[in-house]
Amino acid sequence: MRVLVIGSGAREHAITAALLRDPSVQQIHVAPGNAGLAQLAPCLPVDITDAAAIADLAVELDVDLVVIGPEVPLMAGAANELESRGIPCFGPHKEAALIEGSKAFCKEVMAAANIPTAMAKVCTSMEQVTEALDTFGSPYVVKDDGLAAGKGVVVTHDRSEALEHARACLVSGNKLVIEEFLDGPEVSLFGISDGTTVVAMQPAQDFKRVGEGDTGPNTGGMGAYSPLPWVSADVVAEVTERVLQPMATALKNRGTPFVGVLYAGLAMTSRGVRVIEFNARFGDPETQVVLDQLETPLGEFLLAAATGQLTHFPPLRWRGGYSVTVVIAAEGYPAAPRTGDLISGIELAEALGNVTVYHAGTQLKDSTLVTSGGRVLSITAHADTLAEARNKATEGASLIAIAGSHFRGDIAQRAADGRISFN
Repeated sequence: MRVLVIGSGAREHAITAALLRDPSVQQIHVAPGNAGLAQLAPCLPVDITDAAAIADLAVELDVDLVVIGPEVPLMAGAANELESRGIPCFGPHKEAALIEGSKAFCKEVMAAANIPTAMAKVCTSMEQVTEALDTFGSPYVVKDDGLAAGKGVVVTHDRSEALEHARACLVSGNKLVIEEFLDGPEVSLFGISDGTTVVAMQPAQDFKRVGEGDTGPNTGGMGAYSPLPWVSADVVAEVTERVLQPMATALKNRGTPFVGVLYAGLAMTSRGVRVIEFNARFGDPETQVVLDQLETPLGEFLLAAATGQLTHFPPLRWRGGYSVTVVIAAEGYPAAPRTGDLISGIELAEALGNVTVYHAGTQLKDSTLVTSGGRVLSITAHADTLAEARNKATEGASLIAIAGSHFRGDIAQRAADGRISFN
């Protein structure tokens, strides 16, 4: 099997590494890739906003499967264009990817499918915003309706901060969604869909706030771990039945079947499971830990989804133990990340054993590895216990030197200490 992976982050690095473990995958190309991905596979330039350019590259390489990592090419119609050329694509058409591209649309579909989620109001004026904030009260949850790379959501007790974010969304021309706050720990669950059938993967938990103790602004994600010792297989089965499968069925009934990753962000509330959001692709950094756990050949699995063959696919096999990833971010992230800083110590981290460093914001400049984005590296460790895995990932992160960089030392700490529960 010849595969083309689209994207340039740690998520795509993890996907590519997992594909290389699949004996059926003979060749991989990545576009546009990064400095770490270039060590695994040829990296080629492509404009990920140009659906035709992606399809042209897939035709030129004569690939059997295209795996799209980020949301931008999905919303640009890359999957539509690839299907028109007869190339299997793991990733939804833009009409189905709208569950991520528009939070208002996603709420509409969830309501029609009776999927449990937060009460919400769609706002197009500041008058509607103030009314919605009064209705739901504090903590205030204000979401940009469109794509925002994981940073379009503000959750705050500060009404002026909520109003400021809402005003910024409206000034940029976007609608926004204001929701009731959902209590309880959060869970990320990937459902792999072939348009009809959904297969749930192992759940993960990510950490969105930049600072330890869940402080500071939201980011694209500062770390994750999987599996979750406090979430049972029964809960995963319930979410598949009440959330993932109904969403796939609803989209199919609308004439826009969803092929790819139905990413459900869930709140495990005192009233039961509630959906915070849906995304249309693998989450980052959860992908790094979930795929680190997966033993089923990834290429075969994704090709089965892309070609509508999941109904009889064998049950997924998992490695066991625990995987934890810690994200190292550049100085100034998430507001104004600095780039161009030297990176050293990756080999020291990986020498710890069972540690993999996935690249995100990296590039080679005059043969020297430097930062090129906000989230720079994902240090992913595996161990028999969650405590061992988180200690190893944190130690690995501490061995990597990037001027002004920062990471959270508390990833998976509460779970490792047994301080999270859900019944």
